[in-house]
Amino acid sequence: MKWDEFSEWGRRAADWAQEYHGTIRDRPVRAQSQPGDVLNALPTSAPESPEDMEDVFNDFEQIVMPGMTHWQHPRFFAYFPTNATPASVLAEYMIANLSAQCMLWQTSPAATELETRVLDWLRQAMGLPDAFSGVIQDSASGATLAAVLTMRERALKWQGNSQGLPGQKPLRVYASREVHTSIDRAIWISGIGEANLVRIPIIGENRAMDSAALEAAIVADKANGMVPAGIVACVGGTGTGATDDIAAVSAIAKRHDLYLHVDAAWAGNAMICPEFQPMWAGAEEADSIVFNPYKWIGGQFDGSVHFVRSPEDLTRTLAISPEYLKTHGKDGIVNYSEWSVPLGRRFRALKLWFLIRAYGLEGLRSRIRNHVTWSRALHDKLGAVSGFEIVTKPMWSLWTFRHAPKGATDLDELNLRLVTAINDDGRIYLTQTRVDGVLAIRFQAGHFEATEDDVMMAYDVITEISEGLK
Repeated sequence: MKWDEFSEWGRRAADWAQEYHGTIRDRPVRAQSQPGDVLNALPTSAPESPEDMEDVFNDFEQIVMPGMTHWQHPRFFAYFPTNATPASVLAEYMIANLSAQCMLWQTSPAATELETRVLDWLRQAMGLPDAFSGVIQDSASGATLAAVLTMRERALKWQGNSQGLPGQKPLRVYASREVHTSIDRAIWISGIGEANLVRIPIIGENRAMDSAALEAAIVADKANGMVPAGIVACVGGTGTGATDDIAAVSAIAKRHDLYLHVDAAWAGNAMICPEFQPMWAGAEEADSIVFNPYKWIGGQFDGSVHFVRSPEDLTRTLAISPEYLKTHGKDGIVNYSEWSVPLGRRFRALKLWFLIRAYGLEGLRSRIRNHVTWSRALHDKLGAVSGFEIVTKPMWSLWTFRHAPKGATDLDELNLRLVTAINDDGRIYLTQTRVDGVLAIRFQAGHFEATEDDVMMAYDVITEISEGLK
């Protein structure tokens, strides 16, 4: 394919995308293919000669698309969505065309300065103080790893990178069992070790860390010759929306001089709505915060917003500046590659810039508010049906339930069959979780184009399919 053919195929791709999104409700949400269907339809070796783009595009539609789960479906109620708004898709198109490597200010000044400005817009919208600076990481996992590495270095007096961990006293990091597994991975990769990730019990209907137990664990570890390094707090955990008392946790972190990272990957989006900001009171005292715009406000995967109170601590942990990466003759510049584990950086800020300008903050807020309202209405309606019970209350637009008809014995098995049957049906997509060892079904509304009818259809599907289970 040559550039003089590109405009024709670009129009074809744009027409396909518009038709896809316009008719997506006619497709089953989850892929209905079986393991090996796509693999077995593909040649076992690559073509030696160029193939016609018409054939490539046809195979995309005939082979690839049947094996796709439609994350852009308005009735995707599983996990959290990876919203792709028209404005952010258009920006992604421009990003791909520019194909810039935005690792340094000098490799694309506009990319660096746009990132600085747009993330400050979001900081203001979320009610965070101007002490925070922002950077776009590849994912919340990447942001959390950067935070854990920083808390490690800080606890080791900035000697870990140079001297390594052998011979050091064990470092301890504290979190509840409700935090995302990306925290476990960060602990592994940082060398701290799973045995030193201290799980704090949860209490209350928000399933928050027990603050008294947290402080007792820190005090005990100090007495036993260990080195407390940091705390990872949770706002809107993936399983149930668990949310820690950030004000209480931040006070403990400050008392013991510990680094505090707040994982708000999903629910952080809701903080652009002033009425939800009290749910993370105390976040303004954290050392770092992460949230994923694609999970709710439409910023499109990939790209996570990582706010840090001390960029100096982050760059002291991660920055390496060989001669070929230095920018000479310029003062006051930021090189965001020094704020990240990867050196390479895409122009992700362009997506957020297009998004915020195309919809405005109030347009984004209205979607979040609608999702919360509609999800809670569904919660109330299903909770009133005999044979169903609510397991955890709504946290923003996320709650859990299970089918518990009179006389049923193995409720875990019954609910696993129910969620499987719902997903095989194809009209909606749900996922399961475990709450205190019991299997429950999650519901979360968050697709950018979802309507009230889309959300309330879940009631019809859930009740209809549950009646057919024996």
